[in-house]
Amino acid sequence: MADIVSLAEGVGRLVHDGDTVAMEGFTHLIPHAAGQEIIRQRRRDLTLVRMTPDIVYDQLIGAGCAKKLIFSWGGNPGVGSLHRFRDAVQNAWPVPLEIEEHSHAGMANRYVAGASGLPFAVLRGYRGTDLPEHTDTIKQITCPFTGEQLAAVPALNPDVSVIHAQRADRSGNVQMWGLVGVQKEAVLSAKRSLVTVEEVVDDLEPVAGQVILPHWAVTCVAEAPRGAHPSYAQGYYERDNAYYEEWDSIGRKRDSFETWLREKVFTEVSEEASFR
Repeated sequence: MADIVSLAEGVGRLVHDGDTVAMEGFTHLIPHAAGQEIIRQRRRDLTLVRMTPDIVYDQLIGAGCAKKLIFSWGGNPGVGSLHRFRDAVQNAWPVPLEIEEHSHAGMANRYVAGASGLPFAVLRGYRGTDLPEHTDTIKQITCPFTGEQLAAVPALNPDVSVIHAQRADRSGNVQMWGLVGVQKEAVLSAKRSLVTVEEVVDDLEPVAGQVILPHWAVTCVAEAPRGAHPSYAQGYYERDNAYYEEWDSIGRKRDSFETWLREKVFTEVSEEASFR
């Protein structure tokens, strides 16, 4: 049975300096509260994994938590660049950042391989790109049956995966629905997992299209209302588009970012407070 813990306890127990940490959620159910708690606990030397790193990873990178990023696309969706990510790569501020870039398909298949207990995944991908020339974890492999040349990528097995979902019951069974990405595979491929949820309930009522993660696959559950904000949680709240737009100016300069860290992460703020 998964342990029901506070967010601070969950991060403290499961996320350690030097860990490989995956935080997944595609447009929807992005674990922002957990990301900011990792910053608050001043974790360092993390290898961050995410198919689409957006502003939650911009915040972690800018706070000096990361030494490496494994990803397939990075940006502030609908707005532009991630300025803290760019500053770390180009100027090593606040610390140097190594990058390992893949395609979306490559990353998804790496999670599936990890969740399946396989050492690598095989796909028709990367053709016509120069990614194999720059990424050591992309290799060519010959199909033993047809002789076709395919791409092979190693399995992802994070030390800890962190996701957000709508609900969990008191045994730690997790329920999510709506637009989901590779959250299930990220949890199943990891050694440990932390799931933040909008609410912990006595019973999970069935929802069309739901994904259920059984309690035996989850290490800890933490109740974190609005824990996906500024992304959205279907059935609970909408995407805060203004946050994404205003993050561009906050993240663009080091001093404005450091002010945001000091005022909005390292101080107590009410549940409903925004960064504005």
